[in-house]
Amino acid sequence: MDAIKNPFSPGAGSPPPELVGREAILEQARILLGRIKEKRPEKSILLTGLRGVGKTVLLNEIERLAIKAGYRTVPLEAHEDKSLAALLVPPLRKLLFELDRVAGAGDKAKHGLAVLKGFMNGVKVSMGDIEIGLDIDPEKGAADSGDLESDLPNLFVAVAEAAEERHTPVALLVDELQYFNSKELSALIMAMHKMQQRQLPLVLLGAGLPILPGLAGESKSYAERLFNFSDLSALSEPDAIKALRDPTRAVGVDFEDTALEEIFRLTQGYPYFLQEWGYQSWNRASTSPITLAVVQKATEAVIQRLDQNFFRVRFDRLTPGEKRFLRAMAGLGPGAHRSSDIADALKVKINSVGPVRANLIQKGMIYSPAHGDMAFTVPLFDGFMLRAMPQL
Repeated sequence: MDAIKNPFSPGAGSPPPELVGREAILEQARILLGRIKEKRPEKSILLTGLRGVGKTVLLNEIERLAIKAGYRTVPLEAHEDKSLAALLVPPLRKLLFELDRVAGAGDKAKHGLAVLKGFMNGVKVSMGDIEIGLDIDPEKGAADSGDLESDLPNLFVAVAEAAEERHTPVALLVDELQYFNSKELSALIMAMHKMQQRQLPLVLLGAGLPILPGLAGESKSYAERLFNFSDLSALSEPDAIKALRDPTRAVGVDFEDTALEEIFRLTQGYPYFLQEWGYQSWNRASTSPITLAVVQKATEAVIQRLDQNFFRVRFDRLTPGEKRFLRAMAGLGPGAHRSSDIADALKVKINSVGPVRANLIQKGMIYSPAHGDMAFTVPLFDGFMLRAMPQL
């Protein structure tokens, strides 16, 4: 099979050849964007799900919908090493300069830049050792107190009013939201509450791990009334088969039914893994249809690639104690497990595993699907832990 024509695209955020099973969420996003544009109230959307379910892909697709609908977009990716303020200032600075250049009456964009300068002074924003420059006098008293929960809503109001004056709605798209600390998440929720109260044209579309709804609720009790939390799960078997079969049929290649059934069994329907198995199976097939034997031959290469890349990059961030916790958890079998059972496997008291468990949750490795239960945020990671650490 011609490797250049391989339709599959395994990679972080890489758009799949066939986006299936997410039509309802895309329609929800389309309605949200349309209503905000017409100054009608609507809840922002926060996508949640495990690693590999396609949150980033879907967020990118929603951004394309927003641009098509006439939005200016502000895409961000949260991570542990940079504050919310440091992430926001450069793109908001760029946005306000662009709005200031748009022909039309009013000076809201200039006002927004002055508020942004005050915000930067208040939170002392810099990128590493380089101070972000903005040659304009700050707006005194607007968003310069240094208290993020007070200043961020005022900054968003200034930005949204500038966008409203230019008849240009704004979509803020934030991936990996769970990495913001509680104060940052609280400030972001408060800012979006202000947008909804004033019906200003700035909307938040975010994505994060399954712990996100709990974090948002702990930050602000009204978060559930402000956002629609859309949980992304693995694809059903019909959708998974469609995601594999339609792209290959488009270039004159097919899968045997048994081959598709085996890929679904191995991947459990997770979109990222479907792309990996599809990609490797295509490259190992000599003729159409792609057979079960080809998939079985490809599986060894897929596992090796996942172990060396997808899983290993997460494993290497762990301390020895964290690795032992996850190995004990994996040894209990698939699914969620009680913290007490993990402690028993480690032969320690349950209260001694609390700090390690908290660190693993903060690193996005595990989450609690129910009180007292722990589960991996990365599908198939239990199998990797057994391969990486044969003995506890």
